[in-house]
Amino acid sequence: MSALAVSTVDLARIQFATTSLYHFLFVPLTLGLAPLVATMQTIWRRTGNPDWLRLTRFFGTLMLINFAIGVATGLVQEFQFGMNWSIYSEFVGDVFGAPLAIEGLAAFMLESTFLGLWIFGWDRLSPKVHLACAWLFALGTWLSAFFIIVANSWMQRPVGSTVTDGKSELTSIWELLTNRLAIWAFGHVIMVGITTACVVVFGVACWHLLRGRNQELFMRAAKLALIVGIPISAINLWWGSHLGEVITDYQPMKIAATEALWDTEQPAAFSVFQIGGYTKEDQTPSFDIEIPKLLSFLATGSFNGKVEGINPLQAEEEAQYGLGNYTPPVRAVYWSMRIMAYLGSLLFLVLALGGLFYWRGTLEGRRWFLWLGVLNIPLPYLAALAGWMLTEVGRQPWIVWGLLKTANANSPSVSTTTIWASLAVLALLYGALAVVDFVLMRRYARFDPPEIGGEGDEFAVPAMTY
Repeated sequence: MSALAVSTVDLARIQFATTSLYHFLFVPLTLGLAPLVATMQTIWRRTGNPDWLRLTRFFGTLMLINFAIGVATGLVQEFQFGMNWSIYSEFVGDVFGAPLAIEGLAAFMLESTFLGLWIFGWDRLSPKVHLACAWLFALGTWLSAFFIIVANSWMQRPVGSTVTDGKSELTSIWELLTNRLAIWAFGHVIMVGITTACVVVFGVACWHLLRGRNQELFMRAAKLALIVGIPISAINLWWGSHLGEVITDYQPMKIAATEALWDTEQPAAFSVFQIGGYTKEDQTPSFDIEIPKLLSFLATGSFNGKVEGINPLQAEEEAQYGLGNYTPPVRAVYWSMRIMAYLGSLLFLVLALGGLFYWRGTLEGRRWFLWLGVLNIPLPYLAALAGWMLTEVGRQPWIVWGLLKTANANSPSVSTTTIWASLAVLALLYGALAVVDFVLMRRYARFDPPEIGGEGDEFAVPAMTY
């Protein structure tokens, strides 16, 4: 029976991980492309240059495709709370439900309402009101992300609540909304979204520059992506580094696992790459490359800071919570962190190099770099997925840190057969949606932006051509 229970929990985790990671493929682009499209429309309204209207329509189409499929994949997640994780839902409902309810009733309604007005209001609303709809949609996406991050950060650091009769009860909505971990995580997610959008816009622009068509038009798009993307990606590298200090204060085991650091060190070196050393039975890597004192700086803000190791933290948690394994899967956490950090650094370098070439006026002539810009498009998605793997896998065995273990949070009445069946259906459905999304995004990204006529027919959209 215990084996069945463990198997059920693992299947429920696989299913939720599948739907969550798949849904998050669409979130960053929406968070970043919404303000970029609004910026394009703002520039058009201020300058009257029809190129910016063409770009608004062009990238607005990609934004709509991404948003529509993202909404469809996100709805499944909330049903899983009650279906596969009923004990968890009962335990956290009074707290976790508050930010999710605000997200659904306020933020999501805000973004969907103003997106609808933006789509259908081109020739029906005044120019200022229509432009305001674009910015309000962007605001709605950010608010939606904020409330979801608040809910997730409460699972990472429960604040503003107390446990009464085996259930969490909300005691301070203000503490919940101003959770220090939530504030830093939200900033990180927003900058990931903006970076993703800039990389996509720049990559699409590079593709059209390679084709030798609409050169001037897509140089404008590339310039906007570089102006926004270079500083944001640079700031996000610092922001993510400081987020490590915040996590050290509340989840020292996660930080130790990201470095496969088994024993406490002061100062602690950062492991650039290592082979072995990921398990309790094999704590010493057979090969590693280290940067002295860097981990101390990343985790504490001081090059001489003390970083606690997995072994002493395991002993501390056993003394506090009872016997058990409180160490997350070290190998998965270690490499998730590095994929995220290394790809994030690479994205900044590519954008910075693009900025240098643009400043020198040689961007459109460097075909090798334009191809690099195109091939760069998947990287922010991989970095974002690795970041979520780090966040969620790194807090195991807890589903709510220090309060409820994942192994004790699933629905006891749901069988492995039921989860297998639903997992298979979701995998097929999401596979089909992945094909649809890829085909649509690729198809519309390859179109030439429609020509815009005079003021009287500026809202007419002629057929697009390759």
